[in-house]
Amino acid sequence: MNRNIFSAVLLLMTILVSGNVLAGQEAAAAGTLNEALGVLNGWLATVLFFDVFPGEGEFPFIVAWLVAGAVFLTVKMGFINFRLLGHSVAIVRGKYSRPDDVGEVTPFQALTAALSATVGLGNIAGVAIAIGIGGPGATFWMIIAGLLGMSTKFTEASLAQMYREIRPDGHVMGGAMEYLSRGFAELGWKGFGKGLAILFSILTIGASLGGGNAFQVSQSLTAVKQQVPYLAEEPWIFGVVMAFLVGVVIIGGIRRIAHVAEAVVPTMVGIYLLAAGWIVFSNADRVPEVFGLIFSSAFSMEAGMGAFVGIMVQGFKRAAFSSEAGIGSAAIAHSTARTPYPTRQGIVALMEPFIDTVVICTMTALVIIITGVYDANGQHAELIANNQGAALTAMAFGSVISWFPIVLSISVVLFAYSTMISWSYYGERCWTNMFALYALSGQVKRKLSAYLEKLHSGELDREVGRG
Repeated sequence: MNRNIFSAVLLLMTILVSGNVLAGQEAAAAGTLNEALGVLNGWLATVLFFDVFPGEGEFPFIVAWLVAGAVFLTVKMGFINFRLLGHSVAIVRGKYSRPDDVGEVTPFQALTAALSATVGLGNIAGVAIAIGIGGPGATFWMIIAGLLGMSTKFTEASLAQMYREIRPDGHVMGGAMEYLSRGFAELGWKGFGKGLAILFSILTIGASLGGGNAFQVSQSLTAVKQQVPYLAEEPWIFGVVMAFLVGVVIIGGIRRIAHVAEAVVPTMVGIYLLAAGWIVFSNADRVPEVFGLIFSSAFSMEAGMGAFVGIMVQGFKRAAFSSEAGIGSAAIAHSTARTPYPTRQGIVALMEPFIDTVVICTMTALVIIITGVYDANGQHAELIANNQGAALTAMAFGSVISWFPIVLSISVVLFAYSTMISWSYYGERCWTNMFALYALSGQVKRKLSAYLEKLHSGELDREVGRG
């Protein structure tokens, strides 16, 4: 019942966002949403996004915290992000799998389910905006943050396996909400851990509704309607189709999501990388120049320290948003993997930021830089100013070969779709975790009624020989 309720809310939001926000009613729909969430978002922004380097360019606390944590874990784990990448590939290929391993999905399925959430429009839309604002140098810091984030993902997934709960029906409940509550309890901080778990669940539910679904359908429609003008007039059709396709998968839970993800993720990544690779290799003579520009821009001090920090932050922000390293969301998917060793799935998880950020985001960046559409003072300045990253990337692809935007539109839809199904699962798991008391209250009520009936009838007294 919980899954059905949460899924219905998600699918309704998908239709409303596509039908209202992008149907010429932006002001009314966005205004209503902002009024409802504005106070909460403002408070969170004040707490989590305050500038840690005032006067030297905006560097949000949460970004600095994630980067510092990634550096710490990389050193503490002995640079595991580089040492065990090959072993990670062997695990994914099934070399160490056994039929009696406990869990719901294979390590590869868990990886693709997690990747389906991270490989999304952030790889297309976000990278374009980051380079449009921070310049080519943002690419360098994005790659560095992606490499460091591999250690964070390893730690998250390992903890998710260590503290997961195998329910009587065989389903797994795991993720940050579990290792926060149970892990801190082992340290004697039960109340603190429970509070963090509840906070994580609330924020993840919000992210599932917003970034995991509303943003995905909004940005994907922006790109698709350029190829299908009819959707600009009737955007609700896109919402209904996406809602239906997402709905038939998420109702089946993680096992169905994993089956879809292991088919969709390699396909969509392959299509996108082939398209981007075509552009890069067609301009192979410019690639050394582009990498030189990326490196020199990353350390440029021509515009002062503030500009340098701004470039670095854009790269770090993009990597954090794209790979989700340190956020705790992917741990929910990795907790379901069938493995006897928690560390083993952690090693699998470190592939995520590498594929998502180091490979896919870098390829997007190369296309953006090679085609030159990132110039904030150029003809695409309005797209950058309005954060229309997907449209900007479509312009980059289209400037090389006219039919490339069609390929990109297909990639955009697949990226958005895959993100929506996995983030729907994340939200549902947190919803179930938070509202388990409400969902199971009926069973508790029945047990209470039966007990009280025995108490009032005197049966309990007779059981101890007092009746």
